[in-house]
Amino acid sequence: MKKLMGSPGTFSGLLLRIGQCVFAAASIGAMASAFGFSNYTAFCYLIASMGLQVLWSLGLAFLDVYAIKIKRDLHNPVLVSLFVVGDWVTATLSLAAACSSAGVAVLYTKDMGFCNSLPHQPCNRFQISIALGFITWFLIFISSLVTFWLLASA
Repeated sequence: MKKLMGSPGTFSGLLLRIGQCVFAAASIGAMASAFGFSNYTAFCYLIASMGLQVLWSLGLAFLDVYAIKIKRDLHNPVLVSLFVVGDWVTATLSLAAACSSAGVAVLYTKDMGFCNSLPHQPCNRFQISIALGFITWFLIFISSLVTFWLLASA
């Protein structure tokens, strides 16, 4: 298998996983600090999806640290296929959660004027959390493409 930037067991892969974990945790923090987020199913789905992403990315970041520390190659085809499936599942869930939450946010802010009529609604926090969710998805998408390319080149 080729050595690609962002592949498992490399320093760039570790940075990619840490970025995924940090942005997903920031998305959770921004949404959880917004009053009334639990009244909207899409926002709860975003929290659940980002929570799963934090766990997945943190686990793979620890695996990357271990592989870097003992100088072990993680390009075993079975291991890479596990990374591909996990990355594609979490990427799909994260994109679906971010898109559904963005749809709800646009509906309430632009179409219904909900945020203007009720100033106590934390619409800005909702939007920040959704933006962080999309950034997280982009980082997952990069990881999933790299691992898929590794698997295809094996």
